[in-house]
Amino acid sequence: MPRPKRIRKMNNPPHFKGFRPIGLPEENNPVVINFEEYEAIRLSDFEFNGHVEAAQIMGVSRPTYTRIYESARRKVAQAFVLGKAIVFEGGKVYFDSEWYSCNNCGCWFNHPEKGEEIKNCTLCGSADIEHYHQDLQSDPTDDICICPTCGFEKVHLPTTPCKSEICPNCNCQMIRKGAPHHKGVKNSNCN
Repeated sequence: MPRPKRIRKMNNPPHFKGFRPIGLPEENNPVVINFEEYEAIRLSDFEFNGHVEAAQIMGVSRPTYTRIYESARRKVAQAFVLGKAIVFEGGKVYFDSEWYSCNNCGCWFNHPEKGEEIKNCTLCGSADIEHYHQDLQSDPTDDICICPTCGFEKVHLPTTPCKSEICPNCNCQMIRKGAPHHKGVKNSNCN
């Protein structure tokens, strides 16, 4: 039995969901780049860290970092050569910044500036926010979609966001299990 993967440290997720080639018809099988692969490309190719320094930042060994980085570069090359879309999602990562959830609009956002206090939601401006604490009972790295209304669970499919899945029991929009924004979600799609 192989050893379980160690969770990799990531500073911030990408500010976008992916890329699409221009001038080609949209296809249904994009190249999926995990968040740790995105972080490896960001650390080595954007911030110009060597593999040893980047591995220390991510909290993994240098050989593990090299495998992550090589996998990411192969996927980028495959997307460029074959004209496929790139989607960023999944992976065994945790974020190195404080996260907050808004009880008013249901969004979740991070706050990398640890010296400044956050007082309002960055989306709606509401002061009804709470600092997100990861409870020990749920693992945020599980790839499961859950219905916030009835609790129905379904295995998350790569390249299909949980919010585009509909619960078969109550017809509600599903969300990612363990995500900090699962509390206070106002769902107008429910019966």
